[in-house]
Amino acid sequence: MTSVRRIDSFRHDGLTFDVRDTGPPDGVVVVLLHGFPQTGSSWAATAAVLNQRGFRTIVPDQRGYSPGARPRGRFAYRMSRLVADVAALVHEIGAGPVHLVGHDWGAAVAWSVAARRPELVRSLTSVSVPHNLAFLRAMVSGDQLLRSYYMALFQVPWVPELFVRAFPGLLARSLARTGMTVAQVGRVQSEIVRGGALTGALNWYRAMALQDPRLLRARVTVPTTHVWSDGDPTLSRRSAELAGEYVRGRYRLEVLSGVSHWVPEEVPSVLADIIQRSADAGFSRAG
Repeated sequence: MTSVRRIDSFRHDGLTFDVRDTGPPDGVVVVLLHGFPQTGSSWAATAAVLNQRGFRTIVPDQRGYSPGARPRGRFAYRMSRLVADVAALVHEIGAGPVHLVGHDWGAAVAWSVAARRPELVRSLTSVSVPHNLAFLRAMVSGDQLLRSYYMALFQVPWVPELFVRAFPGLLARSLARTGMTVAQVGRVQSEIVRGGALTGALNWYRAMALQDPRLLRARVTVPTTHVWSDGDPTLSRRSAELAGEYVRGRYRLEVLSGVSHWVPEEVPSVLADIIQRSADAGFSRAG
C-alpha cells in the first residue's frame, strides 16, 4: 500500500507557501482557505472537528501571508494569481478534486476556483462572502456599500499600515466590534501586524480594480453551500440571498443565527456539520 505524503509547504510562482496538513493521511481531503486579517490558524478548531470525523484538512497560509510568499506590489495579488495558487496546491496534494471551503477573502477565492477550475473541486462551501457578482449587486440594491466602507480606506498605499502600527488600539477596537475575541485580536496583532503580513494582506483589496471581468462573472457548477451569519456587520443578507443565482449545480443557503463574522472559530462544530453535508453532496455528484 502506498503511503500518503504529508505536505508542510508548496511552491508556485517562485513563492513558498506554508501549509497545515492534519487528520487521517488517507482521509477525504478538505482544503480550507482563510480570510482577512487572519492566517490558516483561524481554521484550527474547525479542522480539528473535521479530523475527528475522518477528513484530512489542508490549510495554506495564502499569498501575502506566508513569509515566503509576499511579493511586492498589488499586481501580484490579482484574483487570477490567487486562483492559480490554489490550483498549484491541489496538484501538490495529488488526491484528485477536493472539497473546497473558504471564509471571507478565502471564500471569494474559493468561488473563483470553483468557477474557473471545476475539475479541481468536488464541492464548494463558502462562508460569509458570496459570489463576486452577488456581492457587487448587493452594493447597489441594499446596504452592502455602507458595510464595506473600509475597502475604500484600504486602497491608499501605506497609510493604513502606518495607522495600525501607530494606533494598535484602533485595530483592536475595530475588530472587537465585528465580534472578535481578545484572543483572536491578539493573534491578528502577532501573526499579521508584527508578523509582517499586513501589507500583503491589504494588497488583496488594492488589487480589486485589476480583476479580470470574466473571472468575476463566471458561474459555479459544482455542489455549493453558502453560509451567512446574521450577526455579521460586514456582509448583508441581500448578498447571501443573491449568491444562489450564480450556481448552476446543487445549491443550499445556510443561515446561522446569533453568530458573528468569525464563523470558523465561533461555531466550529456547526460549520463542520455544514461542510460534511456539502461534501456528501459532492460525493453524490461524483458518483
